[in-house]
Amino acid sequence: MENLEANFEPRFAARTKRIQASTIREILKLTSQPGYISFAGGLPAADLFPIERIGEATQRILREQGVQALQYSTTEGHLPLREWIASRVPGATPENVQIVSGSQQGLDLIGKVLIDPGSRVLVEAPTYLGALSAFNPYEPEYVSVPMDDEGLELEALEAALQARPVKFMYVLPTFQNPSGRLMGLERRRAIVELARKYRTPILEDDAYAELYFDGKPLPTLYALDHALGGGNVIYLSTTSKTLAPGLRVAWVVGPRPLIQKITFAKQGADLHTPTLNQMLVYELVRDGAWYGEQIDKIRQTYQTRCHWMLQALQKYMPEDMGWIVPKGGMFFWLTAPAGLDSLELLKKAVEEKTAFVPGQPFFADGSGKNTLRLSYSSASHEQIEDGLQRLGRAIHRMLGRAPVA
Repeated sequence: MENLEANFEPRFAARTKRIQASTIREILKLTSQPGYISFAGGLPAADLFPIERIGEATQRILREQGVQALQYSTTEGHLPLREWIASRVPGATPENVQIVSGSQQGLDLIGKVLIDPGSRVLVEAPTYLGALSAFNPYEPEYVSVPMDDEGLELEALEAALQARPVKFMYVLPTFQNPSGRLMGLERRRAIVELARKYRTPILEDDAYAELYFDGKPLPTLYALDHALGGGNVIYLSTTSKTLAPGLRVAWVVGPRPLIQKITFAKQGADLHTPTLNQMLVYELVRDGAWYGEQIDKIRQTYQTRCHWMLQALQKYMPEDMGWIVPKGGMFFWLTAPAGLDSLELLKKAVEEKTAFVPGQPFFADGSGKNTLRLSYSSASHEQIEDGLQRLGRAIHRMLGRAPVA
């Protein structure tokens, strides 16, 4: 019988040309082999997953609300969970909250309801690779704005907003992925005010906000916008970094008309986020004392691992290698000497059986060839020490220098 598999190639929609494999996922496939040490994936520490607590909560839910937990549910999401989320977001009500299946789905649905072909979307340089992957099929025109130590450069941002209308700006103000930057309070205020001045909505991705090492969390862009009247910030967050990413429970908070459109789009995507998972997350977070202890444990662990990586970087990297020391989150962002291509470096690193994520895919404009991202969140002291020594050898080889002994 004739195999018609090849018949599908000419039938693909034009937009599929903009859909490409995730660089991170492809690296993870390679480095899952024995003997590899990978700093590529932004994976939460599996040793901190509250497995026993999740098991107890699941049994309780199934015993007391089993039928409801296993049945179809509303697209908007489990009401008690939406009420808990709204209580943590200034000025929000449950009607402003849409539960989504991970932040990635939130990005996709926002792209679906806001981006037309040719829409100008302003992004940080660098920005989260997953957001670019989510937005790309909707054919935006990206406006990349450079960053300094505190985030978007204000003069460059205003110049971009003045030039031509922008559909929305996508910003990660807290422990940005990939750079780990923390936007200061005055910069946050200035960006919110600029966005309101030019009537440009902000999509605030706040996946890492709970993972600060010292001090207190800064107010979100959503909160600062609310203090000025509200209605101009879309807020996206998740439990993937504080509970477990496999639960796939996240949320979008925003103006009611936008949330309604996202709800309709989600109905066409998956009807609703799994009911049992939503109920489980609510069971876990409603005990504020336990949830606070869980987050503290994650913060302390990541701070320790961040310190280990900093020590290893100082020990094994060339003197002209630069990096941002994070104040929270999960990543180090490195800048190599000019001329070193991190995509080529990755090939050398793989020969040393270690891996990272090259920085270029995080830049919508294709720049950043000499940058790379390292994740410390799920690595042991021994892995960090050994893996950074291997990476240091690869970098010194590319630069034609003798590695650190």
